[in-house]
Amino acid sequence: MPKVNYVQSDGDTQVVEVPVGYSLMEGAIDNGVSGIVAECGGACACATCHAYIDPAWVDKLEAPEDMEQGMLEAAKDPKSNSRLICQVEMTEDLDGITLTVADNNF
Repeated sequence: MPKVNYVQSDGDTQVVEVPVGYSLMEGAIDNGVSGIVAECGGACACATCHAYIDPAWVDKLEAPEDMEQGMLEAAKDPKSNSRLICQVEMTEDLDGITLTVADNNF
C-alpha cells in the first residue's frame, strides 16, 4: 500500500499507509494525523485540510480545480504549493509523497 509522509510544523513526520482511491485527507484522519481538522468531511468547503505539498511532488498532482482554488484563497497562509488534501486522491504513483500540515486552526 502506498505511503504518505505527513510533516508537522515542529518537523516530526508521521508515515502512514493510504489506500489507493482514498484522499490524502482521509488517510490523515484515519491515522490520527495532528493538524488535519477536516471540518467539512472532504466536501472542499472549509480549508481545514490545508497542506503544503513538497515541491518535488507538486508537478505529479493534477492542478487544483476552481472550487479548491477558491477555498485556498481563504486558507491561512496559502503558498504556491498549497492544496486541500481532501481533493488529492492517492495513487500508486504518489507512493512516498511528502506534505507539511498547515496551521488549520482558525
